[in-house]
Amino acid sequence: MQIVSNNPSLSRRASEALKKVIDPEIGLNIVDLGLIYQIDFFEEEKKIVCTMTLTTQFCPMGESITDAAKFAIQDAFAGYEADIELTFEPAWNYDMISEEGRMFLNM
Repeated sequence: MQIVSNNPSLSRRASEALKKVIDPEIGLNIVDLGLIYQIDFFEEEKKIVCTMTLTTQFCPMGESITDAAKFAIQDAFAGYEADIELTFEPAWNYDMISEEGRMFLNM
């Protein structure tokens, strides 16, 4: 799944940081799982906004995953504040898993 961004080069760096965040129930990182929709950078405010979803609205690990995503971005971009915005539109589905993720999950 292609991640939308207002700064593609910084978005790639943020995506690499987010690959360290693993969905504990599935065992796959949240980027390859297709949970990250958009990453935007606001230089003047030193702010990064990451729009993501969860596999379900009632994911029991949702808060843990979003907190880990926030900390991963902030670790990769010292001095920036990260905001995580959850959305469920479009709803996540298996088609959003990357090719690497499919190989990892033997799909």
